[in-house]
Amino acid sequence: MAYIDSLYDDYFLEYASYYIKERAIPHVDDGLKPVQRRILHSLNKIDDGKFHKVANVVGQTMQYHPHGDQSIYGSLVVLANKDLFIEKQGNFGNIHTGDDAAAGRYIECRLTPLAKEVLFNKEITPYVDSYDGRNQEPVVFPAKIPVLLAQGAEGIAVGMATKILPHNLAELWQAQIAYLQDQPFEIVPDFPTGGFADFSEYNNGNGKVLVRAKLDTSDPKRIVIRDVPFGSNTEQLIASIEDAARKNKVKIGPISDYTAEEVEVEIKMPRGTYTEEIVDALYAFTDCEMSISANLMLINDQHKPQVMSTVEVLQHNVDRLVDILKAELNLEAEQLNDRLHAKTLEQIFIENRVYKAIEEQTTTAKVSEAVRTGLLPFADKIKQEVTDEDIDTLLKIPIRRISLYDINRAKKEMTEIRSRLREIKGHLGAIIPYSIAFLQGLLDKYGEQFPRRTQVISFDKVDVRDAANRDLKMRYDNKTGYLGHQVNGNALFDVSLYDRVLSIRKDGSYSVVDAPDKLFVGKGMLHCGFVDPDLVFNVIYKDKEGATYIKRCIVDKFILGRNYELVPKGCKLMKLTTDSEKKIALDYKPKPRLRRLNETFPIDQYPIRGLRAGGIRLSSKELEGCKLV
Repeated sequence: MAYIDSLYDDYFLEYASYYIKERAIPHVDDGLKPVQRRILHSLNKIDDGKFHKVANVVGQTMQYHPHGDQSIYGSLVVLANKDLFIEKQGNFGNIHTGDDAAAGRYIECRLTPLAKEVLFNKEITPYVDSYDGRNQEPVVFPAKIPVLLAQGAEGIAVGMATKILPHNLAELWQAQIAYLQDQPFEIVPDFPTGGFADFSEYNNGNGKVLVRAKLDTSDPKRIVIRDVPFGSNTEQLIASIEDAARKNKVKIGPISDYTAEEVEVEIKMPRGTYTEEIVDALYAFTDCEMSISANLMLINDQHKPQVMSTVEVLQHNVDRLVDILKAELNLEAEQLNDRLHAKTLEQIFIENRVYKAIEEQTTTAKVSEAVRTGLLPFADKIKQEVTDEDIDTLLKIPIRRISLYDINRAKKEMTEIRSRLREIKGHLGAIIPYSIAFLQGLLDKYGEQFPRRTQVISFDKVDVRDAANRDLKMRYDNKTGYLGHQVNGNALFDVSLYDRVLSIRKDGSYSVVDAPDKLFVGKGMLHCGFVDPDLVFNVIYKDKEGATYIKRCIVDKFILGRNYELVPKGCKLMKLTTDSEKKIALDYKPKPRLRRLNETFPIDQYPIRGLRAGGIRLSSKELEGCKLV
């Protein structure tokens, strides 16, 4: 049995680890999930500058992806609609309306110039075998931009989830430059759907964000929604408004959706209602205002799940950018040195007529040895070891290369190579300025493609109780003991469906409930009103022995619908008032040796205590009467 238990534990851990790392959570280095990385890798492999059928791209990606084609198609559409790395042609759906994309055989895509410039470099990309061992796929791309923050991510894995909000790429580049220059920076999300957002509680990617639709209220008899909140679309937004209208939370007329490339949802006002009267209600009761909780969970560079902040991710991306630029410069320098070595050998071979030494050689080995011997006097000009491959290359030089034209052209090329090597050495010696210049180049080249869409403002979340119209009458029927807005009785006050009502009964029990339609509270109700944490209740009661007490308290903590007691068990409530300026007048029964038959106690001289605390004893004498004066 223990073996079976351990087997299940191992299988579950393997499954959970696979799902977390290989499906749901993006990697911090290139900001991509495995399926997204495979899609971009496939697009790069088949790239010829022309558009490709999405169905063909899905098929190409299936070589690397161990799951179904629908997951590839869905991921490609989502990735393309982020408008960073995939250029679209055809109907890829509409993020504003929620309309689905056309089938993969009808739509086409290709890599954007930005993707080609910042994502791919085969020489410095680590590869692993694909799931079936037939191909090689990248572990992570050498991404030179903060992809994770730019496009955001959302995923649910085993025991963890991620919700990374998208940011403006141009602003991210500016923040990276500021970081390299040791200057302060701040980054906040930017949503493709626009709208308004309050990031005061964003907490660097691990807090919450309030987002709002952009409402045009210039016309007093209609509201036009120009942007929808991030995470919603016009279909969901209209459904939430219609639902609120059915429940009498907002008073509106007909709704018309004219959304195409831009959002335009028109809400007309009914007779007697104006736009300014329902704006708060739209924010409170519909998806015109939403709260988004962010959770920056990712796979770190150690290939383990980790929660990081946006600042830490940006700094990691900048440090990785510097390393990538170093690696590319070193790689280029190595390639240039190899070319220079080959050109140097070729120059010596031709200009010093080393080739003449092979004219009388009778075997291949002697030919190679003659060339090697002929190069020995020029060892000080040759910076690398001369290999057999180098000699083979020299022996394959066409005869036309010995012309003066080709000799001069080779000298010019060598001069250019040496000049470029000096540049590379300078860049490596000043890698930070070089990195800043690289980022500034991207910003100058692509910055205008990424204008900020979401307007950053500060606003308080609209309380539904404040926004609701108090158009219902709270009534109490003392004959039947019922309280509610559907009861026939004496009108007490106006309420909305979202108000909380406190009722105190004759026996001293009380409860707090949402405004009831019909609730039995018993005859002789002592108090009914809204919950007010500043309202002091003054209670006079007596115990079983006849002693009289005063208790002063505030009702500020409660569970909705639960019954509580104002007085201790077995005690009898005598008087209740909220007027702390009054006095308590006690009249005692005449008894021998009792000199004073009445006493007065000012209520405000006694302290306010907790709801569970006992009262303060006023008198132990037997009462004949109690009143408030």
